[in-house]
Amino acid sequence: MPKVKTKRAAAKRFKVTGTGKFKYPRANKVHFLTKKSPKRKMGLRRPGIVDKTNMKAVREMLPYA
Repeated sequence: MPKVKTKRAAAKRFKVTGTGKFKYPRANKVHFLTKKSPKRKMGLRRPGIVDKTNMKAVREMLPYA
């Protein structure tokens, strides 16, 4: 059985947590920040966790994660 290639785009976007979940940086934190509330911007600082419905797809893109 040959080795499976990692999708490099996914490898740059997702990191594995200690419990095996995948985290990713939130979008919408680059520009147009004046119209966003401080509460919303504060929430964008925290990383997002991949939902269980998308977990299978991310695992296939990162087979060795």
